[in-house]
Parts: sequence; C-alpha cells; structure tokens
Amino acid sequence: MEKVIIIRYAEIHLKGKNRGYFERMFVANMEKSLRGIRHEIRRRSGRYLVENFEDGQTENIVKKLSKVFGVHSLSVGFKVPSDMDEIFLAAQLVCDGSGSFKVETHRADKKFYLTSPQISAEIGGRLLGKNKRLSVNVHEPDFVINVDVREDGTALVFNKFIRCADGMPVGTAGRGLLLLSGGIDSPVAGHMIAKRGMKIDCLHFHSYPYTNMQARQKVMDLAKVLSEYNCGIKVSVISVKHIQEEIHKNCNGAYMVTLLRRFMMRLAERLALKDGDQCIITGESLGQVASQTIEGMTSSNSVIERLPVLRPLCGFDKNEIIERSRNIGAYDISIRPYEDCCTVFLPDYPIIKPKLEDVLAEEAKLDVRSLLDEAFSTLEVSEF
Repeated sequence: MEKVIIIRYAEIHLKGKNRGYFERMFVANMEKSLRGIRHEIRRRSGRYLVENFEDGQTENIVKKLSKVFGVHSLSVGFKVPSDMDEIFLAAQLVCDGSGSFKVETHRADKKFYLTSPQISAEIGGRLLGKNKRLSVNVHEPDFVINVDVREDGTALVFNKFIRCADGMPVGTAGRGLLLLSGGIDSPVAGHMIAKRGMKIDCLHFHSYPYTNMQARQKVMDLAKVLSEYNCGIKVSVISVKHIQEEIHKNCNGAYMVTLLRRFMMRLAERLALKDGDQCIITGESLGQVASQTIEGMTSSNSVIERLPVLRPLCGFDKNEIIERSRNIGAYDISIRPYEDCCTVFLPDYPIIKPKLEDVLAEEAKLDVRSLLDEAFSTLEVSEF
C-alpha cells in the first residue's frame, strides 16, 4: 500500500491533436511547483499520480499543486493491488470513522471478477461490520469512499476531492506584461490572465522618495503571491518621479493622472517588446476611478502602437474583485497602508472625461521622448 496524490486536470481533455503539448506543459509546471520536494509524477489513464514522497510532505504538496493552473482537483489516497482485502484496508484508512457514508466504485478493469456495484456493496458491508458508528446513506452521505480499479492491476482508494485552480497550464497562451500596482485590482487581473495559460511578467512604477520603500516591498510581496500561480515571476521596476515632477511643473494639474497613464503605457509597450511579451495587462475596471472612464482608457490606449491591452476586470464591481483578491491570498497585502505612485501630486478634481485633443495639447508642453528615455534608464529587475 502506498500513499498517493491523485491529480485530475481541467480543460486539457478538450484539446485535440495538440493535447500532448498541453500535457507536457502541465507536467513541467507541476514539477516546477514541487521543486526541492522528493516525489515522482506519473500519468495514469487521464489522471496523474504523485508518488514516492515523504508522508510529512503531503500537506505541502497539496498546497503547492492546488495553485497550479490546469489542476481541477486533487485527492489524497492510497494505491493498492486490485485485491478486495487490500482495497478494504485502504478504505478503512480513508474512512471518517463515524457518520453516514456510501462507497462509489469505478471499474476501468472490466476483467476484475466483481462489478462496480458488487465492489461497493462488499466494501460497504465490511466497513459496517467493523465499525458500529457508521451507517449507510446512498443519497446524502456525510462522506464518500471512492474506489477506482485500474487496468494495470492496481486500485486507488480515496475520500475527499480538493478543488484546485482550474484553467490552462501557464505558458500555453503566450506571455504578457502586467502593470502591477500595490492595490487590490492588478494582482487579480494578473491571476485571471495567468489562469487562461498566459505567462505573466510584471512592471511596477514607483516615485521614491515621494513614496516610501514599504510601498515597493508591498508590490514585491504581491508578486510573490502571483509567482505561486505563475511558476515564478519577473518584476521590472521603473521610476516615474521625474515625469510627475515635469507634469506638475508644466501642465494643468487636472491632467496629472491622464498624462501619467499615457507615459506608463508607452514605457510598458517598450519593455514588453524588449522582453518578448505579447500584450499589456491592466487592472482597470470601467468607471471605478477617474482615470478608468472610457475616455480615460481611450487616451491611454492611443499611445500604444503594436500590442493589445487586456483589461480582464473591466466589467467587475469592487466587491467581486475583493472576493477574488481574498481567494488568491493577495487582499491582506494589498490593503497595507502604503501608497503607490498614482497618489503623488494627485489633483483635487482630476479630469474624468478627457478629450484627446486637450490631452495632446497638455502633453505638447513636455519633452516626451527624453522623459521616456530617462525613465527607462532606471529599470531594475527582480525574479521570484
């Protein structure tokens, strides 16, 4: 008898002739998540098993694999020979000890001498005879004991299904650059796009010393959260302090946020093209703040020349975003009271619906090219 972790994948089964590619990426990502832990991953007829690991690492392995996109669910159970006595011993180990239960059997090995209902009935009968605190309820049981008789002469016995990240394996849908602030929205946006199989790089803008280093550390901690879902992550940091100073000195203050966003998008596209990213991802939600009106987004988009801009949160309200932030483990970091660069020189009454011709008139007061070059020269890169 061997303790195993049973892995079921999500959408990969829908793929056709290129399914092998997705499965190879899926296994590679699981291996990355378990780096440093002794284990073996083996494919078994539409599912994978983690075997040959230390019992004390079970919880850690489950935690790590539950964040790998492509994993639909996990179960901790036992692999035993296809023998009723061995199956019963394993069933005792996964049994809750009291309450109502039922046994469900899947018999892939049609040559096994008992049918699925017969296996369930015999194992259930033996458990009842062994433990008087158990009762059978086939309609609404407190727990289910699952028996999976395989074609290779083994059986898998397990109890619970642990719901995992779902989605597609990271790396199967290209590479994108996430504009990562210290707020609630952008980590959620990055998580959502990574869930669709895109490998995420991050770009953060800072205004030190107007903002403190704790604000920057908050962003790095958010990047570490995303890295667990993204099979590692690269974070680039660019200072926009001098850009904000020039806008504040030369332009109508009401356009500060609008103009700064245009500089950020230009810098993001330059970095993305340099690093091979195929799109820019933002955490914007339509109408949430002054810069996230359709007019503000149009102004920002107009400086992008070659890449698409993805805004996965555009139709979400704040409560939905907060719920997702909590689910991925980012919320408590995002609400730390350290402000990001967008709060520097923030006007009392920012332009909500900027007209592009007015924005261009304000921007003409600046040496855009030299400001971009100076900002790009401050680029720093960290990897997790």
